[in-house]
Amino acid sequence: MRELKILVINNYGQFCHLIHRAVRDLDMDTKIVANTTPVEDILDEEPDGIILSGGPTLERAGMCSEYVESIDLPILGICLGHQVIAKTFGGEVGPGVSGGYADIEIEIVDEDELLKGLGPKTSVWASHADEVVRMPEDFKQLARSNICECEAMRHVDRPIFGVQWHPEVAHTEKGEQLLMNFFKVCEEY
Repeated sequence: MRELKILVINNYGQFCHLIHRAVRDLDMDTKIVANTTPVEDILDEEPDGIILSGGPTLERAGMCSEYVESIDLPILGICLGHQVIAKTFGGEVGPGVSGGYADIEIEIVDEDELLKGLGPKTSVWASHADEVVRMPEDFKQLARSNICECEAMRHVDRPIFGVQWHPEVAHTEKGEQLLMNFFKVCEEY
């Protein structure tokens, strides 16, 4: 796979720099960008794909909704990024029943391009303080768990994906595989 340029949008989450490092360690050109960066400046970077990092609250997600609506590139939302995507397209985000970070067993419902090679079940590190409680209409469910129906989703037409868990941390099985799958989507787009 050729080296791609992947922008990591900083939503002030504790794992933003880990995402950046995981992407870099997989031999991709990567840069952390503030979530207040204008769309034109993001496009000037000529990225092949965008990752929306996790973060504390939807209120601090800056211009992420605008990026999702107007940038025609593959986008992967992680944790808060996943929730921003859901909310932008008319889904609903609410408090999860299980709260803080924990090891969660995920059931792959649809092994599409993003989750290829991860199923049928995998163990991941995730927070469910907030989660997608209603998926947007133009999305399909990719994964679920016994505590959350929407652990992962994708847009039916556009290469926009969201995962509740953190593929960039060592506690997540096959996290690198998920990132590599996203890079393949970016390369083919």
